[in-house]
Amino acid sequence: NWIIMNMTLSILGICKKAGKIKSGSYQVEEAVKMENAFLVIVSEDASENTKKKYRNMCEYRQIPIYTYSTSYELGHAIGQESRAVVAVIDKKLALMVMDKLALR
Repeated sequence: NWIIMNMTLSILGICKKAGKIKSGSYQVEEAVKMENAFLVIVSEDASENTKKKYRNMCEYRQIPIYTYSTSYELGHAIGQESRAVVAVIDKKLALMVMDKLALR
C-alpha cells in the first residue's frame, strides 16, 4: 500500500512537470467548469464543504473524483507546500493515476 501511494504521488509529480496539473481551489474549479479536467483529487483532510463542492461539481460533469492522501502530501508531490485539491488535465496521465488509485 505504501508503494502504491508513492507511485501515485510520483505520477502526480510527473503530471506537474509536464504542465498537466491544476492545483488550488480557483484553478481546479476553472478546469472542472471548462471540462478540461480528467481527474480531480481532493485530500482526505480537506473540509467536508470542500469535498462536497468538488464532488457535486465533478458528478454533474461526469469527471472522476477521488479522495486521497493529505493536503501536505498532495502539495509536496507537485512541488507546493500544501494542496487540498488537484486536477489532472491530460487524459492518459489521469488514467495512469486512476489505475494506481484503484489498487489501494
